[in-house]
Amino acid sequence: MVEYDEFSMFADNASEHGIAYDGPPVVRRESVDLGDGRHLSGLVWGTESPEIVFFHGGAQNAHTWDTVALALGRPILCLDLPGHGHSGSPASGSRNVARNAADVALAVEALAPNAKAVVGMSMGGLTAITLSGLRPDLVAKLVLVDITPGVTAEKAQAITAFVKGPESFQSFDDLLARTMEFNPTRTEASLRRGILHNAEQRPDGSWVWRYARHRANEPTEESGDGALDDVTKLWDVLDDSTTPLLLVRGMRSGSVVDDADEAELKQRRPDAEVIQVVEAGHSIQGDDPVRLAEIIDTFVG
Repeated sequence: MVEYDEFSMFADNASEHGIAYDGPPVVRRESVDLGDGRHLSGLVWGTESPEIVFFHGGAQNAHTWDTVALALGRPILCLDLPGHGHSGSPASGSRNVARNAADVALAVEALAPNAKAVVGMSMGGLTAITLSGLRPDLVAKLVLVDITPGVTAEKAQAITAFVKGPESFQSFDDLLARTMEFNPTRTEASLRRGILHNAEQRPDGSWVWRYARHRANEPTEESGDGALDDVTKLWDVLDDSTTPLLLVRGMRSGSVVDDADEAELKQRRPDAEVIQVVEAGHSIQGDDPVRLAEIIDTFVG
């Protein structure tokens, strides 16, 4: 069996991206009871009340923000969304952002009630937009990482192809090979860390994605309940919101935000700030985490 300690790899994150490292950061895992037998899990960085809350993308987990967290050096909360990481099953399909937002509202209220901003990437960004409409008191500022309500199945095709791959793998090397195939710009070391955080080894030696454990209990996409619904309605949430808004857009191949999305955001919210990151695709936190941390730090203030 491969040993796994989720708090043992921070020095490697820092070293790969040239971040000063003077010892292990203060990080703890917290769990919030949702009141119906389910729970949400998250990582709390620092000893003070979190200033920023982070929601990861679909098929990811809270550790996707590790390097960003190290670069920021601020007290933050990184949640595992329902059906992901160490969190329990979702109330419905794990891609149902309305139900996810209701769940994360309870966790944010419990662990980061005074946060200065909420950052959401991909599905986490759609969840964050929904949360800003549901509980504006919990979203003082909103940062969208390569996502708008203009996302379509066609734009996300490459991501969907990866997520819909085999649900189990005979070996770690098999899982690594597929991950490297779909992430050619990332280093092998970073992908190894990511897999250890996002997959688990079964007693027979095979590996399964943590989020795949919940698939058998989810509605099918064809039913509509487990899919991303019609997220274009979230444009209306942004229209009605006065929350300061920042879109961080990846410009490499693989980004799901195009020029039309950016233009529509600026038309609907002329006050919104848009920053393009040239050296990043959809996963800006993986491709250029230090730059992303700088952008967030400046926006949050």
